[in-house]
Amino acid sequence: MRIILDGMGGDNAPAETVKGAVEAVKLIDDEITIVGKPELIEEELRKNGYYGDRIAIEPASDVITMEDSPVKAIRRKQDSSMVVGLNMVKEGRGDVFVSAGNTGALVVGSRMILGRIRGIDRPALASVYPDISGGHPGLLVDAGASSESKAGNLVEYALMGSIFTEKVWGIENPRIGLVNLGTEEGKGTSVTKDAFQRLKASHLNFVGNIEGRDVPAGVCDVIVCDGFTGNVILKLTEGVAMGVFKQVKNTIMAGLKNKIAALILKKDLYALKDSFDYEEYGGAPVLGVNGPVIKMHGSSTAKAVKSAIIKAVPYAREDVVGIIRQELLKIEECDESDYSI
Repeated sequence: MRIILDGMGGDNAPAETVKGAVEAVKLIDDEITIVGKPELIEEELRKNGYYGDRIAIEPASDVITMEDSPVKAIRRKQDSSMVVGLNMVKEGRGDVFVSAGNTGALVVGSRMILGRIRGIDRPALASVYPDISGGHPGLLVDAGASSESKAGNLVEYALMGSIFTEKVWGIENPRIGLVNLGTEEGKGTSVTKDAFQRLKASHLNFVGNIEGRDVPAGVCDVIVCDGFTGNVILKLTEGVAMGVFKQVKNTIMAGLKNKIAALILKKDLYALKDSFDYEEYGGAPVLGVNGPVIKMHGSSTAKAVKSAIIKAVPYAREDVVGIIRQELLKIEECDESDYSI
């Protein structure tokens, strides 16, 4: 299997991207192709002491920046590392594309180049969400691909999230929760009420509505919401976690007694920190397009790149995209007025 890596996307490319690839290739049996400016990538490979034959370079002269307009960038920057990489997957020269580049451009590019899976109205960005109770993290769908969603879209997110968590994470019959302002069946907007009824009637393991306070508590395996809500949840959680850890650090440094206590709890404190560390989880899959695509955090370090590459392997190898496609083929009615699973 060949992993296609965007060598120029993200705040720390290509240095951290190449370093992560070098670290990852030691742990997997697959090959990696880094797309980008050859002279820069070759220099980073030399810095990391890599002279093997399992990391190749695919030339791309342009870069899509974080400030670029997604649609214009995909259309105009045909020789960018992102567009070249996505086309490699489309042409069968790669099995999965991994990028830390412009999120909007990656979602738009995936849709325009790879195309949507038949029966999927809107692709979704799925992000790993930590479980503060110490259990397995959940999958948040949508994490920001579409700011608004219809009831049918939310059902699509639930189906795709269920397949991903089962095939990639090995969770049998994953629990699906719908983010709402109350757990009661009649709560929410017309969209969430409609989605509730459709999910309730589906074959999915739908556990009902979940409130904001339930999201980090591990009450479900797949957290379903529109992209606006999902992105706010992620950014709010990240901000709160950073604030809490800062306060913990200040408390630890306040005196000798606190420092001694911290030494005793050092292992547990690091474990708590790691549970909120995006670098531990790898990337977020773009679900609903005809090819495996993984979005990494824009400021990914080598550690995050390594994690994303390693976790991209089962995503492609288990043919999650193909399974989603097959499941949707079973659905005869999938238009906006009557969508059921």
